[in-house]
Amino acid sequence: MEETSQVMTLHPPPVAVHSATGNGLANGHKNGHGKGKTYALAKQEIACRVIHAVKGRVRFRVPRLGYDADYAQRLESLVALDTRIKTTRINRAAASVAFTYETKGVSDGEMASQLQRLIQLATTAIVSEDTKGKLAKAEPSEESSCWAGMKLPAIASTLALLGGPFGLPIPAAIIAGTIAITALPVAKRAWESITQERRLNIDFLDLSAIVITTCQGHFITPALMLSLVEFGEAIRERTARASKKQTLDLLDSLGQFVWVERDGKKQEISIKEVVRGDTVIVYPGEQIPVDGHIMQGKALIDQQKLTGESMPVMRETGEEVYASTLVREGQIYILAERVGADTRAGQSIRLMQEAPIHDTKIENYAAKVANQAVIPTLLLGGIVFAGTRNLARAASVLTLDFATGIRVSVPTTVLAALSYAARRGILIRSGRALEQLAKVDAVVFDKTGTLTQGDVAVIGVRTVSSALQDWANPEMRLLELAAAAEKRLTHPVASAIVRYAEDKGVNNLTRGEWEYQVGLGVRAEIDGQIVLVGSDRFLRLSGVSTDTLYAEHPEIKTNGVSSICVASNGECLGIVEYTDPLRKETPEVIRALATAAGMEIHMLTGDSRQRANAVAAQLGIPPTQTHAEAFPEDKAAVIKQLHAAGRTVAFVGDGINDSAALAYADASVSFADGSDVARETADVVLMSNNLRGLVEAVAIAKQAMRLIHQNTSIVIAPNLVALIAAAAVGISPLSATIVNNGTSVIAGVNGLRPLMNGKKKPKSSLV
Repeated sequence: MEETSQVMTLHPPPVAVHSATGNGLANGHKNGHGKGKTYALAKQEIACRVIHAVKGRVRFRVPRLGYDADYAQRLESLVALDTRIKTTRINRAAASVAFTYETKGVSDGEMASQLQRLIQLATTAIVSEDTKGKLAKAEPSEESSCWAGMKLPAIASTLALLGGPFGLPIPAAIIAGTIAITALPVAKRAWESITQERRLNIDFLDLSAIVITTCQGHFITPALMLSLVEFGEAIRERTARASKKQTLDLLDSLGQFVWVERDGKKQEISIKEVVRGDTVIVYPGEQIPVDGHIMQGKALIDQQKLTGESMPVMRETGEEVYASTLVREGQIYILAERVGADTRAGQSIRLMQEAPIHDTKIENYAAKVANQAVIPTLLLGGIVFAGTRNLARAASVLTLDFATGIRVSVPTTVLAALSYAARRGILIRSGRALEQLAKVDAVVFDKTGTLTQGDVAVIGVRTVSSALQDWANPEMRLLELAAAAEKRLTHPVASAIVRYAEDKGVNNLTRGEWEYQVGLGVRAEIDGQIVLVGSDRFLRLSGVSTDTLYAEHPEIKTNGVSSICVASNGECLGIVEYTDPLRKETPEVIRALATAAGMEIHMLTGDSRQRANAVAAQLGIPPTQTHAEAFPEDKAAVIKQLHAAGRTVAFVGDGINDSAALAYADASVSFADGSDVARETADVVLMSNNLRGLVEAVAIAKQAMRLIHQNTSIVIAPNLVALIAAAAVGISPLSATIVNNGTSVIAGVNGLRPLMNGKKKPKSSLV
């Protein structure tokens, strides 16, 4: 058959764009069938191709979407300017974009050309200031709300200084009134603690000192105290983010619209309108939105985000498929049996939502210490007043609490550590995550896409010597035949073979008539030969024996390496071996965590036991700590078992199938290019998509915990000495405030040390 291509090439001259699926974009045919019309396009800069279209809707494959988030945003903003385009759905995981558009007054061909031009223009498009302004208005500012409470303390402190040391004639009533208004939040917290929790807290102690010193006319003391208290509260609010984290809606991660067939007619509806019993149609490049059985068709399905399997699997009529998996090739009709939260992906979300909620201990540490000191401090102040009848000395005792400095320095240290981590490309969502990272003694890794690259790569070629004995370089001959047959096929193994052949510099042979059979392989005419490239089953069904291959290379059946067979003119030539290779940094990271930090390393995967053990052996992970063929509930169970053994567990994963394990872990880690659900669930997101970020995140967390303990000592020691002096011989409230606030400032500055390091890595080791 004649070979056609729908690739929009990077090079001149102008190329023709064909729809390999023979769809309605080409000819306006509603049912998506037909021969397909050709459009001439100008020189292109971005590779793209049509993968599916019907009248009023088209989906492009744009590889750049898969790795360039900025480009995706520019494209979305640019397309929004065209009023004829109704919706735009970008799926970065599938590197595709789908458009729906008005069909009145414009042909499908004209819209195809326009959309293709927009795809090219997005490489240099700039979002207008007006658009930026609208986006900014749509998003409330957390920063402004956090620091709003600092306005009144700043005014009170300014008035106290101007009316005190500077001697300006500001009425005392105005200064005292400003302090009273500023103290209302402190009074409210103290009252709520008394009425709701039935106990006196640090706010009551602060309020007592503020009232006494204000009544005595020492305005600088209460004003500075209020400034420090509200400063600490502002930082606490800014860093306390874990409790506000929301779970991403599963349906949002799958897309908003699906195709169904009702009463013999195809129609696009909202995913929320799909019900059990519907016939759902899924085209190439789309995610499956429901769990169910295939009624018609067959497809190559990528299940990596759900099960962790690195290789796509073939599913045919009668077999079950799951929501959130991706159709790479083929078209299928599915009987919807489970929808929404009832799907396997939905159950993963439910497991995540039911995970125990942990207290953010590090962010509450200061308040706990402060509250424990309230009663002893009040008693000591009362004893001093009873013995001296001097309110100033009693107020000095109340001012010299250990809590103010700790309450400021702890969240300051947390904020500094989180900000520094962000500079290093590590998003740590909360103080709790920072604390847990510092305590982690067991790390559980997902395999596919986490320890490995999540993509296919050729690792070698094996030939049958008798079949290629006439060639000086049998391996290169086999490779050039395989690459020629696999040209422009979307299967990941085909792409890997073509890339490998290009790297090796083999001859680019011309492919004649060819036929691709989904799930089996490709048959092509090359150099006057009929070449088969596909599975062992494909060769056998085509009447080609593989006995000579296995006789010459018996290890193929036991080495756990995946391979694809190549045959020519009815004779097996050999195989191309491929794998999902480890990330370059994986061995180094595993060594650092296991050896330097002494952590226990586990590996979880939905892949087969044979492949899991092969990867674990490369990394030195023992079989007892390798968990294969694991579904989401199995992964969560492993985390629970480690908890039961007294371990503090970090889990690293990137798929929907990892969401439950991520939620149950003490510290959960994902990547910026992980699934939406995993990214939203994780406490730590490695924005550089590099595992070295995990090692650095642990080092930052340990450094932050050391600083917190240092700051506690910095605050307690001077305040304890001053407290003894205030009780024994007496010191003025202003002196007490200077000691108390001075130690708070020193501790706060010490907590900022991570930010002072600039771009340098933390000096602390993992030990």
